[in-house]
Amino acid sequence: MVFSSVLFLFLFLGVVLAVYYLLPRKTRNLWLFITSLLFYGYGEPVFLLLMIASITWNYLSGWLIEKLSGGRKKAVLIACVAGNLLALGYFKYTGLLLDTLRNLPVFSFLPYPEIALPIGISFYTFQAMSYVVDVYWGNCPAQKDYITFGTYVALFPQLIAGPIVRFVDVQHQLQTRRETPEMFNRGVKLFLVGLAKKVLLANPLGALWGVLRVTEGGIVGAWVGVLAFTLQIYFDFSGYSDMARGLGNMLGFSFVKNFNYPYISRSITEFWRRWHISLGTWFREYVYIPLGGNRRGKARQCLNLFIVWGLTGLWHGASWNFVVWGLMFGVLLTVEKFFLLKPLQKGPKIIGYVYTMLFVMLGWVIFDFTNTGEMFAYLGRLFNVSAGLIGQAAYPVLTHLPILVIGIFACLPVGRKVYDRLAVTRSAWLWEALGAAVILLLCTAALVSSTYNPFLYFRF
Repeated sequence: MVFSSVLFLFLFLGVVLAVYYLLPRKTRNLWLFITSLLFYGYGEPVFLLLMIASITWNYLSGWLIEKLSGGRKKAVLIACVAGNLLALGYFKYTGLLLDTLRNLPVFSFLPYPEIALPIGISFYTFQAMSYVVDVYWGNCPAQKDYITFGTYVALFPQLIAGPIVRFVDVQHQLQTRRETPEMFNRGVKLFLVGLAKKVLLANPLGALWGVLRVTEGGIVGAWVGVLAFTLQIYFDFSGYSDMARGLGNMLGFSFVKNFNYPYISRSITEFWRRWHISLGTWFREYVYIPLGGNRRGKARQCLNLFIVWGLTGLWHGASWNFVVWGLMFGVLLTVEKFFLLKPLQKGPKIIGYVYTMLFVMLGWVIFDFTNTGEMFAYLGRLFNVSAGLIGQAAYPVLTHLPILVIGIFACLPVGRKVYDRLAVTRSAWLWEALGAAVILLLCTAALVSSTYNPFLYFRF
């Protein structure tokens, strides 16, 4: 089940909220735990067993770590992390490993197993591991109540696409949260903004990219295609994150902000402070700093950066293009850290913007093409001036021009500034109510009339 579906909007969400607010506070976590499992198991009920196993494994590990000391305590931590990584590796990376080995003559006999990827496994595995590590470090006590811990791991608003929520950030909310009308109202508005991003912007932009990535449209058509995907992936993922945060608000939770206008960045360093913030925080806290961070000299710092960004790329998908994508950013971040960042900050802003967006957009091409030949062919089209300007891409580009312009405007903070000014006027409540009704109507119409409703981060 996905948030941007008629079933979720007009049945599941209404039932969950109605029963949630009718129940006594002591039983609300149990209700969220049950409904979150139903939400996750709707499309793939067999993976509910994996989810429950993950919850139980990490719950017991946290409990044991708090009880034990010394070497036994560390042994439990290692076993727990290894178990999490083995499960993630089996379901997500077995195919990549076998495909790579089969290219060697000695391993050509290896089979082609069909292993389905459980939705959101990367998100909830990282979330559960962060809890166990924090218990080991003494950042938080082990959670004694299984239902409370299960609710933390399985909570449906952030279960399948984040943000990655650390237990230390929500442990008190899980037990002592207080829902308010103001928080609920804020959650509804945030959810509708995310829904509009996903349905009204990401979906049509994705359809345009689907056409232009296989159309001989000259150099202009090629760049417009990358622009369409650049906007699609932002509105797709940030829209889903906004919906998750909005749903959390409706239930009394405050989740971390996952995106902060990344496309206004003047460096790659700034971009990654604004894009998928919760993932960057996770890798910094649980990989980069434990490896030594920047405390062991420049050579070790460079190695740590490459490890983190290689893993970041691999986290995004079981294909070597994701590793290349991650390592590319590792190189850029290393160059910025030691040579380029200060000149970018002191120089003309436009240079920083162009430099950042150029490499971000080229990175999105690497990110999207799992076939190496197709990837290099498309990268070549971006710089092939002899192929003409727009060719066969003229019609799809012109018909999608309004949505491209709206998309560019919507990914900038200008719209937020306009809203903040309108929010202080007397008639703000009326405009907000009308806007919410229009968004819900347009999104419903779009969902009912179209079967094209992909979600890019489901494969992660």
